[in-house]
Amino acid sequence: MDKLYYTIGEVAKMLGVNASALRYYEERFSELRPSKNSRGVRRYTQADIDLLQRIVDLTRDGNYTLEGVREQLRAKTEPAPAPAARQTPAAAVSALRQVRDELAALRDSL
Repeated sequence: MDKLYYTIGEVAKMLGVNASALRYYEERFSELRPSKNSRGVRRYTQADIDLLQRIVDLTRDGNYTLEGVREQLRAKTEPAPAPAARQTPAAAVSALRQVRDELAALRDSL
């Protein structure tokens, strides 16, 4: 059974970031407001963790700035695919070869 609340240390470990990063995101994103117990210990819900996961994914894997993350959260859409320059070299080469082949086919049809 899943827990109702998770500590900052547990969440940091789940997401692969430092606890200080979670506190930083809390300062920067008004949507992220974990409750605190009587001792001031943060208590993260699954919804908080899901939001943090999206923030971490966008900043680390999607190469978004914090402002870009804010825009994505406001739009409530999935992030746009990464441009070809951010693809792996093999994927970029494959995409370019496909374009080359299509252009060659067009040239031959003229």
